Amino acid sequence: MREYLEASRWKRLAYRLARSPLVLFGLAPFYVFLIEQRFPSRAVGKRERRGVYWTNGALLLIVAVMSLTIGIKAYVLIQLPVIMFAGTAGIWLFYVQHQFEDVQWERREDWDYARAALDGSSFYKLPKVLQWFTGNIGFHHIHHLSPTIPNYRLEKCHRATPMFQQVEPVTLWRSLKSLSFRLWDEQRRQLVGFGRLKTVRREMSSPRAGR
Repeated sequence: MREYLEASRWKRLAYRLARSPLVLFGLAPFYVFLIEQRFPSRAVGKRERRGVYWTNGALLLIVAVMSLTIGIKAYVLIQLPVIMFAGTAGIWLFYVQHQFEDVQWERREDWDYARAALDGSSFYKLPKVLQWFTGNIGFHHIHHLSPTIPNYRLEKCHRATPMFQQVEPVTLWRSLKSLSFRLWDEQRRQLVGFGRLKTVRREMSSPRAGR
């Protein structure tokens, strides 16, 4: 929050735009899945790079075959709604898994692996049908603690370990509150909305703040 208040007007505007639901869940999915992830990161190895290249090649082949089979117009009309729905759902899941009520964020010097996994990642308790369709991704706290556990074992691991059952779940209804979270208030140690900025500005400008 303090970094936001100390940023330039243009940076604050850019941040507000990036955090708006229209950009976050409307435009971001197209950028992330159609553009950003089509280029391998410089930090990954040769195997990961080849994986991205092979994936891109397979996607191009699918587009070419389907366009020749049913026509480019029909293919685009089918794919756009699918990409939009799946992409928005994917971004929402990533968003809720790290931005929820009672989440804990730490700066690098105070960061702890186990605590970051259990308190910084959500247990998104979805209805059974959605849990199946999302591949048990709601057990995100366990995934962060041990990424090698396959998704079909996550629920069994959760039930067998008392420590995991102590993590408070985020329900589908409760997760909607995450839409209002915009900034991390380090003093209160909680995510807040832009409305909190008015109170902070008054506190910073009060005579007591200058003492």
